[in-house]
Amino acid sequence: MKKGAARIVLLGIMTRHPVAGVIWQTLHYLEGLQRLGYEVYYVEAGAHQPSSLLAPSANGTEDRSRAAAAFLERILRPVGMGDRWAFHALHADGRCHGLSERRLGEVYATAELIINLHGATLPRPEHWKTDRLIYLETDPVWIQIELSQGLEETIEYLAPHRAFFTFGENYGTPRCPLPVSERFVFRATRQPVVLDFWDREGCSPGPIFTTVGNWKQSWRDVRFQGETYHWSKHHEFLKFLDLPTRTGESFELALSPRGVGEEDIQMLESSGWAVRNALEISVDPDEYRRYIQGSRGEFTVAKDQNVRLQTGWFSDRSATYLASGRPVITQDTAFDQNLPTGRGLFAFNTSEEVEEALDAIRTDYRGHCRAAREIAREYFAHDQVLPRLLHEAGG
Repeated sequence: MKKGAARIVLLGIMTRHPVAGVIWQTLHYLEGLQRLGYEVYYVEAGAHQPSSLLAPSANGTEDRSRAAAAFLERILRPVGMGDRWAFHALHADGRCHGLSERRLGEVYATAELIINLHGATLPRPEHWKTDRLIYLETDPVWIQIELSQGLEETIEYLAPHRAFFTFGENYGTPRCPLPVSERFVFRATRQPVVLDFWDREGCSPGPIFTTVGNWKQSWRDVRFQGETYHWSKHHEFLKFLDLPTRTGESFELALSPRGVGEEDIQMLESSGWAVRNALEISVDPDEYRRYIQGSRGEFTVAKDQNVRLQTGWFSDRSATYLASGRPVITQDTAFDQNLPTGRGLFAFNTSEEVEEALDAIRTDYRGHCRAAREIAREYFAHDQVLPRLLHEAGG
């Protein structure tokens, strides 16, 4: 970082979701922006209670806030940001941990851009008064449908932002039927990856195709044009329940314990799937990375919303499998409009297409590993993704 470098603030939610997927997603933005020469600050000011995972024995909000602050300091110090973060405890006494409240105000006032990652922070006057606030959503559909319905709360929430970005790369194209807002113009972006975070030195692939995620999530289903579009991925996994017996390959699902019951686990295991508690690997970012790098590749599905609406959405977790040189077989959201498929990365709609992808990977595993890494380098590297984002944001 050069002296006098322009400042960027990233608003995030790592203490609300202190799991490795969210942590790595955030760190790729922070470190990527630093490597481009910016003075980067991380701030949580979402008025959210920190997760109980950070302090299981906490006696109150003050203990949770202290635990959140300690967590952020521990996560951010290795990327050189030990003194450039703030946890603004708006859910409690309003105390500012890390940066002082006065210093945080100065940072907001002088920032080139303030990026609302996930679109999860409710904008405050100090965020928008310099007209530098950017909305960056990682899950499309919900907001776009609310805008089409004219939901005033959503309009008021988005209005303070100056530019809008979505991981739904097909939004606004003929392929994706989601209604387009005339007032809020969304631009396509994707997850940046710092490739050397995922170098595989000393790490050999194992025999199992894996993924990490949730099973049942009963919220955020949406109605659009008389149909229900589901958020929960279990609807899609059930369509491919027989893959282990059908293909002879080994598959493992690392699932959040919230939303998966004993009956679900028994059903999956009786069908040949291995199931493990995702928290065993997700509470430690390094263990999560080792899990991905020790996999043969990733097999996963996408949310029904993204599949049927053909949003072009692509998982940030899948991007890290690619960066680790691990082939990815993932359900088709029409992301092949933006990313190459057939070597290292495969899109599927049917079990037959999964079998074809597995056959191709067996035939030339090393070649598909190299192709996966090259896709990550060409399409997800931070120095490819972030300059375009900043240019289109006006930074």
